[in-house]
Amino acid sequence: MSEQHNTSNSTTTVLITGGNKGLGYETARRLGELGWRVFLGARDETRGRRAAERLGAGGADVTFVQLDVTSDDSVTEAARIVREHTDRLDVLVNNAGITGELIGPEETLPQHLIPVFRVNVLGPIRVTGVFLPLLRAAHDPRVVMVSSGAGSLTITTNPERKESTFPHLMYPVSKAALNMITVQYAKGIPDVRFNLADPGFTATDLNAHQGTQTVTEGTDAIVEFATTSPGHTAQYRDRLGALPW
Repeated sequence: MSEQHNTSNSTTTVLITGGNKGLGYETARRLGELGWRVFLGARDETRGRRAAERLGAGGADVTFVQLDVTSDDSVTEAARIVREHTDRLDVLVNNAGITGELIGPEETLPQHLIPVFRVNVLGPIRVTGVFLPLLRAAHDPRVVMVSSGAGSLTITTNPERKESTFPHLMYPVSKAALNMITVQYAKGIPDVRFNLADPGFTATDLNAHQGTQTVTEGTDAIVEFATTSPGHTAQYRDRLGALPW
């Protein structure tokens, strides 16, 4: 069952981090088309406002929120702004992510992991924690973590999968950590649903647009988790179905 409310008292609200381009922008576009109220979070104010204006020009109800997931002050201020517009947040999409330097394990030093973990791991924890009160004010709050098949131990050890052919200590490790974090959230906060969406190999800036899927295909699992209500928690899937851990 999907939520597609469009009346003022029942409009579904969503905050999307990293919403100015790629998967975040397409998620905002698709949910906006359903009549949702979209809070488009982006670190870069100019790009974020431009993205929100484009979506707004198409008829979507979109509010830009400046949000740097690596900053406590930024996330706290973002929550204050969202609270000015709504008394609840139905859905949080933790989408912001980076790959890190494209170097092999032998060349990787501890400092290479720090910026990736700041965004991909600590970012979702920071944002989720600050927005938890607004989420709990909703009747069926849900958090969608944007993960990757590269975070699956089963997939990355399967020689038939593309994810097994790119040894990298930053991005896959960060997504494996995010997977475990999400499972622990689901167990520890049962009144909020937490799920993991794998976009698949999608053409975005993250992979220099080498992906074989469109951004619409890449957001299928994200949108499914966001719109399904009621639904399950602690699920890990892509657009085709459940993924192995």
